[in-house]
Amino acid sequence: MNNAIYIATSEANSGKSIVALGLMRMLLGKAAKVGYFRPIIDDSKYVEKDNHINTMITHFDLDIECEDAYAFTRTQFINKRNEGKEGEIFDKIIEKYKYLEERHDFMLVEGTDFSGEGTAIELDINVLIAKNLGIPAIIVSSGVGKTLEEFIGGLHLAYDSFKQKEVEVLAVVANKVQEKNIELVRNGLEANLPKDVFVNVIPIIPSLNNPTLKEIAHAIDAEVLFGHDYINNQSSSFKVGAMQLRNYLTHLEENCLIITPGDRADIILGALQANISSNYPTISGMVLTGGIMPEPPIIKLIEGLSNIIPIMTVKEGTFDVANKIGAVRSHMYADNKQKIVTSLNVFEKYVETDKLNDKLVTYEGSGITPRMFQYMLLKRARSERKHIVLPEGSDDRIITAAARLAEMDIVDLTILGQQDRIEAAVKRLELNFDLTKVSIINPIESDYYKDFSNTLFELRKSKGVTIDMAEDLMADVSYFGTMMVYKGLADGMVSGAAHTTQHTIRPALQFIKTKPGVSVVSSIFFMCLEDRVSVFGDCAINPNPTAEQLAEIAISSADSSINFGMDPKIAMLSYSSGSSGKGEDVDIVRRATEIVKEKRHDLKIEGPIQYDAAVDATVGKSKLPDSEVAGQANVLIFPDLNTGNNTYKAVQRETGALAIGPMLQGLNKPVNDLSRGCTIDDIFNTVILTAIQAQGI
Repeated sequence: MNNAIYIATSEANSGKSIVALGLMRMLLGKAAKVGYFRPIIDDSKYVEKDNHINTMITHFDLDIECEDAYAFTRTQFINKRNEGKEGEIFDKIIEKYKYLEERHDFMLVEGTDFSGEGTAIELDINVLIAKNLGIPAIIVSSGVGKTLEEFIGGLHLAYDSFKQKEVEVLAVVANKVQEKNIELVRNGLEANLPKDVFVNVIPIIPSLNNPTLKEIAHAIDAEVLFGHDYINNQSSSFKVGAMQLRNYLTHLEENCLIITPGDRADIILGALQANISSNYPTISGMVLTGGIMPEPPIIKLIEGLSNIIPIMTVKEGTFDVANKIGAVRSHMYADNKQKIVTSLNVFEKYVETDKLNDKLVTYEGSGITPRMFQYMLLKRARSERKHIVLPEGSDDRIITAAARLAEMDIVDLTILGQQDRIEAAVKRLELNFDLTKVSIINPIESDYYKDFSNTLFELRKSKGVTIDMAEDLMADVSYFGTMMVYKGLADGMVSGAAHTTQHTIRPALQFIKTKPGVSVVSSIFFMCLEDRVSVFGDCAINPNPTAEQLAEIAISSADSSINFGMDPKIAMLSYSSGSSGKGEDVDIVRRATEIVKEKRHDLKIEGPIQYDAAVDATVGKSKLPDSEVAGQANVLIFPDLNTGNNTYKAVQRETGALAIGPMLQGLNKPVNDLSRGCTIDDIFNTVILTAIQAQGI
């Protein structure tokens, strides 16, 4: 079941506040706690709180702090983007969203407003935010100033933008449509959009589009002199008072705003009199221009009137003020109760809420995005703190990664090496690394050295290991680090930046050994592609696995993916799909698939299958139309090390994918091997993986 929805638009002034308010009331009728989040809010020099957030929290009495309900202001976002820090943008948005999601049954997320600098990129940003949050969208579009073809075409383009990034669009809302055109627009959209997209049409409501005197006062930086109690009056038009009163009165309209210089006592008093006369329209308010205050007798007369309309003063001239007022657009804010009630009633009247609710609760998300996966890794690692040993303290990359881990306070660390050399490396690398936060051990000088040597001797004497040999081996950082894990002094080990795979895992195979029922240690990489996370195995350990070993690798990989929040769909890769291929290599894959099916009825698996049929929905459907895995596989098992190792590196290099791993599977306690070409990020991520593995021991 889905537990969130993203409200997006492709333009300014779409009226999505109606949809946000209506959805919130609908959702509060279905869920006990509904959260509200805006990834990016507008800058405002007039109010401390964002209008959208304040309106939602105040009107619906949400238990949310305003500062928790957004990630960036528009200026902050643009500055980060100009600095090339898009990764940081999405990381913070996910972090703040997840904070609220954990505390609520359902999340309502509202996209940006398309105002000010940066509007050209806003549609793409909204698409990417929804994608990285892993939630479906509702698209809102305004029909003002568009032909039917333009309106339908624009909505379809917005829909395509979301679908191209695999963001599901559950519904579209055509807003601000002439009431006489409602069915015309509905029929046009339903004919041009997929049948599963729920189409809603809301007519233009004049009272919702008219700005209030409060909004106008903010826009023109006016000082309100009188009528504060009526500052939420709405203005349907404005009239400049520059002619004789007798002529001016004939131009008044219902709820119009009077704009006149402050010394025009005739217009001021005449307009006030017209407002209370049954023969003239009601006036919403008055703006006095030029920085001129009415003379004292006029002010005294106004003060003596009851039900005074808002009268405000500005320094600018009449022409400039009129232009500014003409550009003011109506917005929603907390104390405009009438506009909120009107919005809720309009939504209830024109949107089939039962059908929309059904769309929300029956939607099932697919997959997990790379950013969300990395956030989940950090959160999991922090949830149960573990102790990881890093044997290669002489490697600059290890020291740099350790500094980052220590600063983020995610795990406890022991680094093997000489204290003075590590201190010198920290100084040379100019790292902000508080070494008091980690433990540094020189194996030979350690108090553990003799005990570890004796333990190794007892464990391996049947294999011909003498006490002298054990002492020599224990001087080796890989043996010492592995023994720390064996003895429970560390929960896991990460090595291999400066040593071979064999050197790293040999001690683990000798005395940590494999889990009961596991005969083969294997490895996986978490491949963080642009729009999904896949598991690749085995890409680091087993050169030519048998059918039985291949089946075990598949089961271990599926279990690992489950442990990391994925729903495994296993593809047993080969050069052939289905029953078409013949030969020993494909027969091994076919037999391995059958073994998995026999041992684990709960797993979804397909094999043999080619890579394109495994990950591409179109190819998968054409080659294996009845498969529940083809085109959707997220756990890809390669038939041999040659294929797996080259494929993961090719995908990594050619697509820019982040490859997290290798993570070893099957050992009683986690020991993970790095590539000698690893980056600092590789080390950081592998330590996080190891800590999470240790939580399941």
